[in-house]
Amino acid sequence: MTYMKLTKYERETIICYNEEEATASVYTHSRKLIQKLKRLSEKYPNQVRPDRPEHRRAVSYLVPKSCVSVREPYSDARRKADSIRAKATQIRPPDRSTRSENE
Repeated sequence: MTYMKLTKYERETIICYNEEEATASVYTHSRKLIQKLKRLSEKYPNQVRPDRPEHRRAVSYLVPKSCVSVREPYSDARRKADSIRAKATQIRPPDRSTRSENE
C-alpha cells in the first residue's frame, strides 16, 4: 500500500462532543497536538486515552470535555501588559535549546 502525503490543508484537527457524554473526541494530524495528547494519556491514563485506530499518521483520543476551551483572542494591549509584567518579575520564556525532543 502506497502512502500519499497529505497537504497541510488536508491535515486537520476535529474536536467533536455532544451534550450527553463527558468526553470529547479529538482527531488530529498535528504533530504538536499528537505529542501533547500522548503525554497527557501517559500522565492521566484514566482520563485521556486513545479512541480508535486512524490512518495516514492521524490519531484519535478521548479527553474530558473540560479540556476543550475556546478563548478570547490575545489582544496587542494584553500582550504588551503581560510582557511588562513578566519583565518586572523577571519571568523568562523557556529556553528552547533545553527542551526535550518529545516537546
